[in-house]
Amino acid sequence: MSTYTPKRAMVIVAHPDDIEFSCAGTIARWVKEGAQVCYVLCTSGDVGIATPGMTKAEATQIREAEQTAAARLVGVHDVVYLREPDGMLEATMNLRKRLVREIRRFKPDTVICGDPQVLWAGNGYINHPDHRAAALAAVDAIFPAAGQPNLFEELAEEGLTAHKVYKVYINTWEGGDTWVNISDTIHLKVEALRQHKSQMGEWDPEEQVKQWAAETGKGREMDYAESYRVITFQDAAPKAHPEPAAAEGSTTHAETVHEPLE
Repeated sequence: MSTYTPKRAMVIVAHPDDIEFSCAGTIARWVKEGAQVCYVLCTSGDVGIATPGMTKAEATQIREAEQTAAARLVGVHDVVYLREPDGMLEATMNLRKRLVREIRRFKPDTVICGDPQVLWAGNGYINHPDHRAAALAAVDAIFPAAGQPNLFEELAEEGLTAHKVYKVYINTWEGGDTWVNISDTIHLKVEALRQHKSQMGEWDPEEQVKQWAAETGKGREMDYAESYRVITFQDAAPKAHPEPAAAEGSTTHAETVHEPLE
């Protein structure tokens, strides 16, 4: 069981509700233990509401509001929406740069992201291409780009200098090497997921979420757990932790940071 708690953690995912399904129990635990956390959503999930007559702009407002509510419920107030195209996300150089910008702004010692190698799980699930794209872009932004001063050096003009991430927690379907006990925060994970009303419909996620978390914790003396593969860059071990950068012309301490459309 992992007892590690970062000082500053960032989560990078594709869609609203991805965090709640995957790692919200871990985030709730870390926040309770004093961590500061930032969420970065590559898309706003505007394709994920199939209501006749609803525009993508209207869907964006709904899904961002749901995600912001879910984040606040576990104590996260820094939420960044990059508003890349939902359903068509690609791990482009532009997306990598945008993620590097957020890493250099927030300066996390730990980043949680997906596993870009997961194409399918079992016999009934194909991993969404947006999940794979967000995961690959996140990994490539973390190393080496964010910590390399001679990559995206123009970001220094915004006051954003190179920053090395210490640990990467990769969400795993199989093959995890680190388990986080979320027995005391499972209720927050469930309640955060319930905030995504447009996605839950009449389904209440509590039973299924608890079943998944119980299976993950089975045999490890945990009622409920979330698992990860953890990569540690020893040369980036945090000392005195730097303050987050204030990029020129940006608002970094608002509850929700909306990236401008590009």
